[in-house]
Amino acid sequence: MPTNPHLGDPVVSPRTGIVGACLLALAIAAFDVAMPGLQFVGLLVAPPFLAAALASYRATFAVGTLCFALGAALGMLDNAALDPQQVLRLAAILVFTALAAWLSMLGDRTSKRVATLSKLAAVAQQAVLRPIGPRIGNMSVAVRYVSANAEADIGGDLYEALNTPYGTRVLIGDVRGKGLEAVRLASSVLGSYRHVAHERVDLRAIVADLDRAVARSVGYEDFVTACLVEERGGTLTVLNCGHPAPLLLRGGTVIPLEPPSPAPPLGFLPVVRPRVERLEPGDRLLLFTDGLAEARQNGEFFPIRERAWRIVGHGTVEDGLTSLVNALRGWVHGVLDDDIALILLEYTGAERKPDAPSAARPTWEWDPISGD
Repeated sequence: MPTNPHLGDPVVSPRTGIVGACLLALAIAAFDVAMPGLQFVGLLVAPPFLAAALASYRATFAVGTLCFALGAALGMLDNAALDPQQVLRLAAILVFTALAAWLSMLGDRTSKRVATLSKLAAVAQQAVLRPIGPRIGNMSVAVRYVSANAEADIGGDLYEALNTPYGTRVLIGDVRGKGLEAVRLASSVLGSYRHVAHERVDLRAIVADLDRAVARSVGYEDFVTACLVEERGGTLTVLNCGHPAPLLLRGGTVIPLEPPSPAPPLGFLPVVRPRVERLEPGDRLLLFTDGLAEARQNGEFFPIRERAWRIVGHGTVEDGLTSLVNALRGWVHGVLDDDIALILLEYTGAERKPDAPSAARPTWEWDPISGD
């Protein structure tokens, strides 16, 4: 049985639906033969609707034809082929088969529209969020975009990582709202960032440039939360504009890099103070949008700070994000309320030689029930 690529839930295939509808029709006929005192022929209107829910309208017509043939055969066995009630039952099978086929046709059209929208959304998202990694400067990097909508991967979460003359610079942000307007604003912010990140020495100047870009593009109530990170010579500088604090993972501990003082999002003239840390080889930095921190299970938020080391502190950075996404989906049972952008960085210091052996893939798995 195939699975939904977004949620991992089982999905019934059209073939399974057709077989199930045919078996249901045969079961109804068998009950009618086995219990002649009861009339089960009228139930033959049900199999076409089962087929319509899972298969094409042609398959629905085929199941309806089988039901009509079974109904006619049962009538002849009961010597009631011309009985008015029998004729009415057969007519009902024909009418309900036509109705089921019509509903199936509408479902096919809707599915095609959803598929088209999904492709367009994916193209729009890829045009905004280009591939990153696996290494930038002195950092190994992995990124993921987790969509809350199984039909269309489109939203306002944004990220970028650049190797600039001033070190490795990473941006993660979240646009207020969804849809094409959010993608448009995310594109505007990323376009500005990709230009000024190579030009500005001071990170605060980049924040000011991005704030002006947002102010030019949005209304009074629109904004973009953002976190800007720079690694230069082993020194990590973090500027936060209303965004969830990154998590620094070091030696089994998790350090939330809260800003020295809060600052509003981009679009509200943020005045930011930097948080500065000295990195050690092997340190990891997890950046995420608020969809991760706000993911809930029975009203309880996903405990990312408490379990970050267990989930993303092992293996490669790609392994870490895979484990995080799996843990998250297990926590919310496959139902997310908001899109999530994830970036996992590891400070490696000097670049590894090309012939150096790579780390083995971990064999452990995070258990969403026990948390181990």
